[in-house]
Amino acid sequence: MAVLDSFHKGKHPMPSRYMIFVLAAAAICFLAADQSSQAAPQTAATITSGDAPASIVPRSRPAEEAAVPQAKANIRVDTNVVLVPVTVTDPLNRFVTGLDEDAFEVYEDKILQKIVSFGSEDSPLSIGIVFDTSASMGNKLERSRLSVAEFFKTANPEDEAFLVEFNDRPQLVVPLTHNLEDIQNRLTFTQSKGKTALLDGIYLALSTMKKARNPRKALIVISDGGDNNSRYTATEVKNLVKEADVQIYGIGIYESGPNRGRTAEELSGPEMLRDLSEPTGGRHFVVESLTELPDVAAKIGVELRNQYVVGYSPTNQARDGKYRKIQVKLVQQRGLPTLHAFWRTGYFAPTQ
Repeated sequence: MAVLDSFHKGKHPMPSRYMIFVLAAAAICFLAADQSSQAAPQTAATITSGDAPASIVPRSRPAEEAAVPQAKANIRVDTNVVLVPVTVTDPLNRFVTGLDEDAFEVYEDKILQKIVSFGSEDSPLSIGIVFDTSASMGNKLERSRLSVAEFFKTANPEDEAFLVEFNDRPQLVVPLTHNLEDIQNRLTFTQSKGKTALLDGIYLALSTMKKARNPRKALIVISDGGDNNSRYTATEVKNLVKEADVQIYGIGIYESGPNRGRTAEELSGPEMLRDLSEPTGGRHFVVESLTELPDVAAKIGVELRNQYVVGYSPTNQARDGKYRKIQVKLVQQRGLPTLHAFWRTGYFAPTQ
């Protein structure tokens, strides 16, 4: 501006039209820069869903503006959906498939919930085999090994599995793997000896399952009796079962006649396996003849592949860590007999 004043005072000759154009352009640029410096800074928004954050970042700024503090808006997308695997059978204990969403009603603490997802596809499983190798399993090992092989015949290529063996104490002998032959090969060399730490075996399997990658999880427990050597109590294991989203299937080998053990622990075996398995939506199968073992294991495999998965968003959104009871009711379908459903009976609400 001082240059323009000097022109008016006659200190310099009048500029050419070209010079006036240059000075006018410089003034416009100066004003535009001044307005830009007063504009609000751009923001960065982070959208977080679960453990996978996705960031939306503005275009890079010049170096001289990099130090300017930027506002940050955090948007958390938290989808709270409870998934309930449901097995449906007819009066002859045959699996019923092909039902639609409207055949199911789900209640949480006796309040009807809105179903937001429904499916019956064969999704990948994470499976834990909990295998009894105590001394009493001697003549039952061969059929028990065969039952595991029959179960794996229904496996999905994306399934993963591990093997826990237990006698005096439990041991993770095959960690989580997609190569199911590793488990069958390991069972080939299994020998029976020692006492029965059944509860410890289930505890170790549930702890191992925390590393599983698939959302659907199941334990297959094969044993011929109760527990007589565990550190953990039945109450402690039952509490852990409630916290874990894992279905438990118990195969109890309780031979009839003179071959059946009569110890107090073995007599309590059926009740303990039933109490551990049924609340999870799994089941307890009683085997009184070794010839039945492979067929029972194969049946469990088919059952896991023919489950419905019903999802609902709880009306009670309180994050209080309390136990919520689940009930599934089947709506009577025209032309079908009265059906029976198996499902996990509850879950603990999140605390955060």
